[in-house]
Amino acid sequence: MFASIFCISASAGATLPPPDPDSILTIKTENDVIAHTDQNYTAGLRLGWTSPSVDRAGGQFLPSMLTDLGELVWGPGRQRMSLDLSNTIYTPKDTDLTIPDPRDRPYAGVLLATASLLHDTTTSRSVIGFSVGVLGPSARSSDIQNGWHELIGEDTAKGWDYQIKDMPIAEAFVGKVWRFGLTPNPGTGIDFDVLPSVAAGVGTLRNFAQVGFQLRVGQGLDSDFGTARIRVGLSGADAYTPTREFAWYLFAGANGRALAWDATLDGNPFRYGPHVSRQPFVGEVEVGFAVIYKGVRLTYTHVAQTQSFHGQRSGWFQFGSIAAGVRF
Repeated sequence: MFASIFCISASAGATLPPPDPDSILTIKTENDVIAHTDQNYTAGLRLGWTSPSVDRAGGQFLPSMLTDLGELVWGPGRQRMSLDLSNTIYTPKDTDLTIPDPRDRPYAGVLLATASLLHDTTTSRSVIGFSVGVLGPSARSSDIQNGWHELIGEDTAKGWDYQIKDMPIAEAFVGKVWRFGLTPNPGTGIDFDVLPSVAAGVGTLRNFAQVGFQLRVGQGLDSDFGTARIRVGLSGADAYTPTREFAWYLFAGANGRALAWDATLDGNPFRYGPHVSRQPFVGEVEVGFAVIYKGVRLTYTHVAQTQSFHGQRSGWFQFGSIAAGVRF
């Protein structure tokens, strides 16, 4: 039932994309250093593996149970599995305070393991997945942040002793992105397309619903469904299949998100601890580029985000997102 609201049938002209026997390894980092800050969502790291859609002999790669699930929900398509591990770091604006300002975003670290099923047609990508992990000191985000700062000779954050306490977290999520070409004769020069998308998630980490879009210009746009972000931002996922030796595009996009719960802001349920008053609606705009050459994809996304909690002492919060994917 959760995924059924995203079960929008492909158009009658939609066909299956070519079979892809390659796996993809992706590493991604997100950081606000691009805006010369160290606050709010200050850093994220993610390592992911995406399976082939077929094996080397051209047969089915995934277990039939998973492919049957994808076709039951979305109809005919190419199926892939994606597994990843991520760590995200959240801090207040003033990290020199030993006792943080209780009105500012609390310190929080999130460690997540995620499994998702991707379902592709030539005009859409659908995703259903589940994440489990921990929010709190056991995520070791304080060690990652302060260890890096010590390595590069920067001041460490002083208030990690007051971070949100340990709690198990889980999140089920679904999403869908469509690809609509805007060029009459694609593949003959510079192409344009638009990628509208929807997503939603529910769990002890976040409860959210999101709508967004990307506009792209470049060559080989049918190689992917947009750049990948560490969730909860707009994400075309890690899978890509180059349709030419050198593909590239520039893009601009925006999304709006409704949040009914965010544990990194709302804090530990049923116990008193650091927390702030969450903004129920958050907006983002983004620009960036992607390059795919000889099976390697490099992407950069610059994100500007509206305030995520009441009393946030900044305007639009900015961070950069860099990813590298390798097919093998």
